[in-house]
Amino acid sequence: MKMTLFAASVCALVAGMASAQTDITVGLQLEPPNLDPTGGASQAIDSVLYSNVFEGLTRFQGDGSVVPGLAESWDISEDGTVYTFHLHDGVVFHDGTSMDAEDVKFSLDRARAEDSTNAQKGLFAGITDVTVVDPLTVKVTLDGPNGSFLFNMAWGDAVIVAPESIETIASNPVGTGAFVFTDWVQGDRLELTRNDSYWGTKAALEKATFRFISDPTAAFAAVMAEDVDVFSGFPAPENLPQFEADPRFQVLVGNTEGETILSTNNKMPPFDNVLVREAVAHAIDRQSVIDGAMYGLGTPIGTHFAPHNPDYVDLLANSQYDPEKSKALLAQAGLADGFTTTLKLPPPSYARRGGEIIASQLRAVGIDAQITNLEWAQWIEEVFKAKDFGLSIVSHTEPMDIGVYANPDYYFQYDNPEFQALMEELNTTTEPAARSALFAKAQTILSEDYVNGYLFELAIATIAKAGVQGLWANQPTAAIDLTAVSWAE
Repeated sequence: MKMTLFAASVCALVAGMASAQTDITVGLQLEPPNLDPTGGASQAIDSVLYSNVFEGLTRFQGDGSVVPGLAESWDISEDGTVYTFHLHDGVVFHDGTSMDAEDVKFSLDRARAEDSTNAQKGLFAGITDVTVVDPLTVKVTLDGPNGSFLFNMAWGDAVIVAPESIETIASNPVGTGAFVFTDWVQGDRLELTRNDSYWGTKAALEKATFRFISDPTAAFAAVMAEDVDVFSGFPAPENLPQFEADPRFQVLVGNTEGETILSTNNKMPPFDNVLVREAVAHAIDRQSVIDGAMYGLGTPIGTHFAPHNPDYVDLLANSQYDPEKSKALLAQAGLADGFTTTLKLPPPSYARRGGEIIASQLRAVGIDAQITNLEWAQWIEEVFKAKDFGLSIVSHTEPMDIGVYANPDYYFQYDNPEFQALMEELNTTTEPAARSALFAKAQTILSEDYVNGYLFELAIATIAKAGVQGLWANQPTAAIDLTAVSWAE
């Protein structure tokens, strides 16, 4: 009888081991408006697809370092203008077609084309030629040395796509990554399955489901009921202590590259007057926004740069909260009686909650910022593309993206030739100390021009079940990289 019980126990143990969890459900507040990271501006696209489905020549790791991706190695010419990438052999897209140098050329030429809709087209501006040397070798020629080029190639906007599948990429993404896109039920979920033909280290997870839960109360309920295994970017930070006290969960709080700003339309009167932009800056109490909207999660910033970056310059003093100074600046600009403008807010909690606080602070100095809540697709069309806004709030989660201010057509329409020349100099500078000095100057220009209202660097809180391992705590790019995620045995 004892032997029978022992055998039964062993069988139960083996069965339990055999059924160890190999799927995961991840909650997200934001749903992608489409699934093309090379043609859309929404961070939610990269959140789901970066590294999981699409890969670039290089890639970011969780600590922010840049490592080889589809390129196993590269050579750089002595003058720093020619990069010769050597591609991994045997890589195939999810549709079975081979990934080779022709696809790299197609992707880079498409991204830098005159009619490109790539949200970060500036990343490719210095490329003058892309030449296929052989199927596994591609040569990229730049117009000058660029110390950020390998970093730029790690962005989600620079992933490698194929001409065979490009027409339907927005709804049926075909990449080379460790997961294959299988289904998207808009308004509900997106599903990935493991790519068993993956060229690199195969994922431990067999299936991943992303569930889109925009309401913070519903997000809390889904986590507590264990309907999701992970919630990345949990939208109700006031609930974090409750999760920290619950042994069922682990709470990861990390940095992002997300400069959260009061985006300002620099071409729209009266914001084309620097006095008015400065008045807006002094009307805002950043800490009240961080405390009220984010329950203390977030680091105040005075310019468009991440505080955890060693080249960050503390310029908070340029835009200290001073409502009386704000009123005086408005009077100096001929607007002593104030003015009315729009405040168009996308869905994230930092924007919706922060927008109410900022609107109240602006009202106190005579600026009536009329709030309109937009879904992401509307925000992209109205604010990002049509530039039909006075003010908005958004977190710019792209890494080291200060260069967008050199593009006068970017949605906040800042046109400063001095800054543009500075960015050109930075792109051709490789010596670290010289680059640091240029970054400092760039940050100072933006701060003193009050281009936008600089609020805080977004922190990210992830709630996960206790057994989940391998998640990124920090987000050096807007990604939920599941390629190394597994369940503890």
